Amino acid sequence: MKSSRVPAPRARWPLSGRDEELAYLTRALTGGGCCGVVIVGPAGVGKSRLAEECLAGAGRAGFRTGRAMASTAAGTVPLGAVAHLLPAGVDLSDPVRGFAVVADALGGAHRRDRWAVFVDDIHLLDATSAMLLRQLMDAGVVTLIATLRTGEDEQCSTGPVQALTSGETVRHVELKEFDQPRTEALLHEVLGGPVGRGTVRDLHQVSGGNVLFLRELVQGALEHEELASDGEVWEMSPRAGRSTMRLAELIRTKVDAVSGCARTALELLACCGSLPLAAVEAAAPPEVLARLERNGLIRFGTDRRRTRVSLAHPLYEEVLRAGVPAIGYRAALLGQADRIEAYGARRRGDALRIATWRLDASGAADPALLLRAASLAHYAYDHPRTLAFLDALPEEHHDTRTRLMRGEALFHTGRWEPADAALAEAAESAGDELERIAITVTRTTNLVVSNAPLPAILEVNEAAVADAGGTSHAEGHGGQLVRDPLLTNEGFIRLACGQPAAGLELLDLLEPDIDQAPDRRLWLCGAAVRTLALALVGRVQEAVVWAGKAHAAHLLAPEEGRPAHPAVQQGSLVLALAEAGRLADAAALCESVSRELARHSPIVRVFPALLGARTEWLAGRPATARRMYAEVAALARREHHVKALRSALSGLTACAAVLGDVDAARKARTEHRKLPEGPPGYFSTGEEHLGEAWLLAAGGHESKARHVLRQAADAARASGHVTSEGLLLTDVVRLGGAKDAAGRLAGIADTCDGELAAARARLASALAAGAAGRLIDATGELEAMGAYLLAAEAAAAAADLWRRGGEERQATAAAVRCADIAATHCQGARTPLLDAVRTTAPLTRREREISALAAAGGTSKEIAAALTLSVRTVDNHLHKVYAKLGIATRRELAARLGLSRQPGVGA
Repeated sequence: MKSSRVPAPRARWPLSGRDEELAYLTRALTGGGCCGVVIVGPAGVGKSRLAEECLAGAGRAGFRTGRAMASTAAGTVPLGAVAHLLPAGVDLSDPVRGFAVVADALGGAHRRDRWAVFVDDIHLLDATSAMLLRQLMDAGVVTLIATLRTGEDEQCSTGPVQALTSGETVRHVELKEFDQPRTEALLHEVLGGPVGRGTVRDLHQVSGGNVLFLRELVQGALEHEELASDGEVWEMSPRAGRSTMRLAELIRTKVDAVSGCARTALELLACCGSLPLAAVEAAAPPEVLARLERNGLIRFGTDRRRTRVSLAHPLYEEVLRAGVPAIGYRAALLGQADRIEAYGARRRGDALRIATWRLDASGAADPALLLRAASLAHYAYDHPRTLAFLDALPEEHHDTRTRLMRGEALFHTGRWEPADAALAEAAESAGDELERIAITVTRTTNLVVSNAPLPAILEVNEAAVADAGGTSHAEGHGGQLVRDPLLTNEGFIRLACGQPAAGLELLDLLEPDIDQAPDRRLWLCGAAVRTLALALVGRVQEAVVWAGKAHAAHLLAPEEGRPAHPAVQQGSLVLALAEAGRLADAAALCESVSRELARHSPIVRVFPALLGARTEWLAGRPATARRMYAEVAALARREHHVKALRSALSGLTACAAVLGDVDAARKARTEHRKLPEGPPGYFSTGEEHLGEAWLLAAGGHESKARHVLRQAADAARASGHVTSEGLLLTDVVRLGGAKDAAGRLAGIADTCDGELAAARARLASALAAGAAGRLIDATGELEAMGAYLLAAEAAAAAADLWRRGGEERQATAAAVRCADIAATHCQGARTPLLDAVRTTAPLTRREREISALAAAGGTSKEIAAALTLSVRTVDNHLHKVYAKLGIATRRELAARLGLSRQPGVGA
């Protein structure tokens, strides 16, 4: 499951990455009324680079440019910073005469020359240079461009430097670290393509939004081929290093300036991570810590009622720890472990911290402590640490519970075969039925995800049923066994392997309330997949209600009783909301779930991510869906997750084909065909053929594409995938098969209570009947649901029908509406229905001008006077506009242009 890698780009890395701030500062410098700008911010946010861009922009605007060299050394010499800018032999012993000579020399004849002078770290400027620059600014000869580090502004609060940087004509701009969206935008610009959200999140967290750190991280990752693209999306290797030699040197220069107890405090935090304030105050007094915070080296936070201290950037930890001797590192860890134990280790996370420190310091810890820490890590879904604690536990302390924990952790870290072995070992030592059930559920889930054949998975489940003294569902069951969790587990297995109807029959045996369940963890597992099954078979409204109930129960469950994060319940709800016609709600919920699960295992993240991509496809945003499918594909390749990769590649093929990128679609389709056989993907065998069908359509083979889709829809119907059958038949309709598919879509609308199914059926019926008016009604309905591409296609079909019937005005109006929806929402999608619409002639500049005035309420006479035209010319232009837009009145014109007419103005 390898994908070809794209060579690292030779992209231009913007000097500052702050286009908005640069535009504002450029306007301030060149627009008049401003004699200086001061860029304020912490170290590394790009102050100096932004100032350099401002200086270059001033030079292009006609300024002469120069730099004043502010530094600690130059600050001890009067005029030392600006001496190189002054005319030779100038005598400043007489300040008034000397200033005039300097101003005349710099300003040239009649002082028409304007200078832009850049002063980096202006707080280091000597007083004499500051006074001279201020006089030159007031005289209009010099415009100042300066940087000032946050925390140093107190040095500019009085005296000449304060006078230089204050006043109404000096603009101050504060730079802060980038937030994650700006980090993503900058990475996209630099790398020349989409960047995986996980990679964006990791780079943002490690860099702390510091532009300089981010640049070095990216450059280093590119040089070591740890940041690569598969042609669709850029992803960072999970094993990528977090630093480079240059970055380490930059950080070392900063931290090496710290000594004494301040350095001791930094090294303590580097060794132990975030610590309570009291622990750090034992190393350095409050005033020292305050100075470290001002210098951007540490930050303070709160943990309930306790103040905690941490290093300001994750990268500081790596550099500082490298300078701590091994004996010092060990002493720091053990010292903090002893400190917490002396206070009784009463906080919930204390066992985790103590076990981690003792393991790192000595490689061993008390077995009881390791067990407690492993449980805490397990309940916090920290699977790598769970494995670390369990691997350090002596063999004689392992039992069924620890083997089950180990199997779950191995499963969540994508190690399928070791997970199955660990769970099989746990099953052999299981002492009661509840333990066997828990082990079986985890083991069969591991087999499902690892692409095992359905009979092999069912065999494991049926063996556990037999061991528990019951019979499988296939052999019949009595009253008590009806509610056996193993039958519910069989329902999950069948659902995940493409049999939603059969699966839901068993999942419906779940107790209606968690309080009635013999095992709450297993009930929560079953509840999440039951939501999905309900949506897939068309019981959409029931799925929405059930998901809300399951999520509420999950939130109230104690941490030890949660099989996964509560957001998993909402992940299943995404499909139900989409089928209910609430596509915007589904997309927003998917984004929320993605954020909640960002730090969880890939196994947990992959299914909501697929649902998110599918939602974007339904919404008619193929570019967004393509990026999301590409991210899932990259994740699935890395984790060897064949089932997820199969679904992602099909979606990626379809999106690329609809966007007209046939080469990319073929590449994804080729990879899809090479995947090993196995049970169907997460939705159905049918939806896995979407990519093949749309690739055929992109090549002009619409008949073949319809054939593929009809066969896929038949497979979906046979397995009970009602919503998938509806999606596939809708695409048959979109590709010219409305008369063949309309009847089946009407039948689906009768059995499925989702609004999207009903809207699709009405669209198909209108297309089959050639009813243009009903197609416009469908346009409005689908647009309101957020199914924008379907809405645009409905309008396009109406336009084509009206044009064929000679109704040019209505045809033009429908075509314009189609174009508006497609341009606003559909991201460049190209489909046969959209391509069939004749392009509407664009408005000329004069027509746009007259239209805007008319839409705003102006009469023809008023417009004629304003534009020095005749009234007849204005009316002629308006008639042409009405014809192009398919409208008849000024009121319609205002609506089309999105303007409000003045009250009292007629048509």
